[in-house]
Amino acid sequence: MLFIIAISTFICITLGVVGLYWALFRPASAATERLKQMQDGGSVATVSVTLTEESTQVADLAERIASPLNRLVPPSAIEARKIQKQLMQAGFRGENAPLIYRALQLISLVFFPSAVAFACALMGRSISNAMLFILFAFVIGFFLPRFLLARLIKARQQRVRWGLADALDLMVVSIEAGLGLNAAMMRISEELKTVHPDISNEFELANLEIRVGRERDEALRNLAERTGVDDLRSLVAMLIQADRFGTSIARAVRVFSDSLRTKRRQRAEQAAQKAAVKLLFPLACFLFPTLFIAILGPAALNLIDTLGNV
Repeated sequence: MLFIIAISTFICITLGVVGLYWALFRPASAATERLKQMQDGGSVATVSVTLTEESTQVADLAERIASPLNRLVPPSAIEARKIQKQLMQAGFRGENAPLIYRALQLISLVFFPSAVAFACALMGRSISNAMLFILFAFVIGFFLPRFLLARLIKARQQRVRWGLADALDLMVVSIEAGLGLNAAMMRISEELKTVHPDISNEFELANLEIRVGRERDEALRNLAERTGVDDLRSLVAMLIQADRFGTSIARAVRVFSDSLRTKRRQRAEQAAQKAAVKLLFPLACFLFPTLFIAILGPAALNLIDTLGNV
């Protein structure tokens, strides 16, 4: 009972300190950050150049480390294409991205079991007892890079979904103002670069593919393939169909934008309905035991004293 009370008190104090720190040192909102970037344009440009140089140096170092490892265990052609597609959906389009990711997988497979084996050797555990921990570390090292990559893909796809509605509204306004589809895509990439950089970069890359001579249908399909978002695939299919049959693109995009906003509202309602179910687990694990201890703790202590005296 005393141990449970101590653990509950520690959790309450920790949560209180975290809440106080968040209230005092919470980050500024996205609008404030964008206004600050607009005011300090020169400094932001200098910082971006410095970060680009540092990222290039890191990529060169990772490539030198990754090359010998990939020579030892080369991936198959199907696996290489799959990894390259997943990295593109996560936002890594560099030529060395699959090579670096493959090296990180191999390093993860070696590092975690080696660290666990070294720790077991320091603690003096036998081989039979350490094999289970080493096998568990090997499984973690095998699935951890894939799990992190899947999380990055999911986060980027979510950002693309958030920016797609604004991009469609801007596309409707641009096309109705007299711009063509290519010019409207370029306007989207320029106007949404600060607010939604992911969707802006994708439209800019698609427009660049069209400029270098690639067919518009192929460039739009590549746009949907690079993101892996179902809503964007539907938009691309609608644009290709409207362009092929000569129908009004502005009207089609407006109808699609209305349906997309309805779908977003339905997703928000679905997430709100799921929130009550998701709160049951933390409530049952953290809040209810603390309440039981606070309410029934004194009565339990008095009962223990009474029974002890009897």
